Amino acid sequence: MRSLVKKGIRAGLFFAAVSLSAVAQDSGFNDKNTLPEIGVVASNVLSVDKEMIIGDAVMRQMRGQAPLIMDPVLDEYLQDLGNRLVVYADNAKFPFSFFWVNNDAINAFAFFGGHIGVHAGLIHYADSESELASVLAHEISHVTQRHLARSMQAQQRSAPLALASMLGGVLLAIANPEAGMAALASSQAANAQMQIDYTRSNEEEADRIGISMLARSGFDPNGAASFFATLNEQYRLVSRPPARLLSHPLTESRVADARARAAGYPPVKVASSLAFHLAKARIMSRYTFDADYSVKYYEQAVKKHNTPAAQYGLALAYLRKQQPAKARPLIDALLAQQGENLFYLDAATDISLAEQKYDEAIDRLAPHLAHTPRNQVLALNQANAMIEAGRTQPAIKILKDFILVNKNYEIAYQLLTTAYQKAQDRQDMHQAKAEVLALNGAYQRAIDELQFAYKYTGDNHLQKQRIRARIKQLREEEERLKRL
Repeated sequence: MRSLVKKGIRAGLFFAAVSLSAVAQDSGFNDKNTLPEIGVVASNVLSVDKEMIIGDAVMRQMRGQAPLIMDPVLDEYLQDLGNRLVVYADNAKFPFSFFWVNNDAINAFAFFGGHIGVHAGLIHYADSESELASVLAHEISHVTQRHLARSMQAQQRSAPLALASMLGGVLLAIANPEAGMAALASSQAANAQMQIDYTRSNEEEADRIGISMLARSGFDPNGAASFFATLNEQYRLVSRPPARLLSHPLTESRVADARARAAGYPPVKVASSLAFHLAKARIMSRYTFDADYSVKYYEQAVKKHNTPAAQYGLALAYLRKQQPAKARPLIDALLAQQGENLFYLDAATDISLAEQKYDEAIDRLAPHLAHTPRNQVLALNQANAMIEAGRTQPAIKILKDFILVNKNYEIAYQLLTTAYQKAQDRQDMHQAKAEVLALNGAYQRAIDELQFAYKYTGDNHLQKQRIRARIKQLREEEERLKRL
């Protein structure tokens, strides 16, 4: 499926920090040099329920303003990798959500509610899956140890309102420097990054727990040390280090400590999965390189190595250049080796759609979808192919079924909006569009779309009631955030 890079809706929503200011004001003051127990922080500073609400609000802000990569294939890989680590995490109080940021910086970040953002540059520069997993494990540890809440507590004595008011801007700056720095400047808080940076003890704790999680998950526990060492060496003579080293200061002693901790586990040699190499090729071919360079790079890679990842990267590069005929033999050969590989099935669908062979795409996906009807790659590709073929009703059925268990998946609502538009169903089109806007935190614009939908209900009193109820829900969600 042709993925989408989210440029941002500019919803004009308030930062999640509005919510945090109330939390900071209501909390008691403790000695900032005292490291509290996790449970104490949860009750004194931020409850888990509030953390999830605030995390959801920040995530909506991210969708609306940050350059996110909306790509079901990459999402599937990242969520699977993250879940393999979360299984071995202690104190995980909610489901974790992992997402990609279209930025070649070597960075990742975590915030309230188990949301973890991963920059495209992280997998681009990682030499192994264990290195990538080590960064995810580190960020998961920040969340499970409630480090952000603990940082809030440490700052309460000096400037609780400054910390609260700037958190949203700093998080956005991590994902989208231009928009985020504008937010910081408008709030006149140049020192906000220093206010929420994790303390050295937080970093050491995340390193310790992350390496343990990495080892228990079956990855190479040396992944953290090797990745940090690579970063230090790569940027040793560069005046401005990558974002990850700015937000996670890396000293030689910390690298040595990571190596010492890894030495405490049995040595293992873990080969990176094919999915890791394919995801890396997808990132580089579609997002990191420009179209012309991508073709040259992967043509050379196929000549030198001829690995499945190189062939896959070249096929995607040809698709970017609108050359599906060149991509087809590459993907056909890969499918002959692994007919159920989601990366290959996704590319094969794009080839068929580019050549307007809609039935071919639908027929290829159908048996796979029958086994896993709610898999995001299969379901969204099949719905997209059906919409292109003009078969809007079965596409709508697939999407509505998918949304039942994936209520926050924006691409599904975007496809649903397109399907209803092609079916000339104005009422449902406006309702689907309202959900896209709501996911981006643009509540008032979402309500406007629902009011448009209301005009098309005619004498359908049940639909009128449903739309009124949804409008009430959205208003209550917005008010609830203001009251936190």
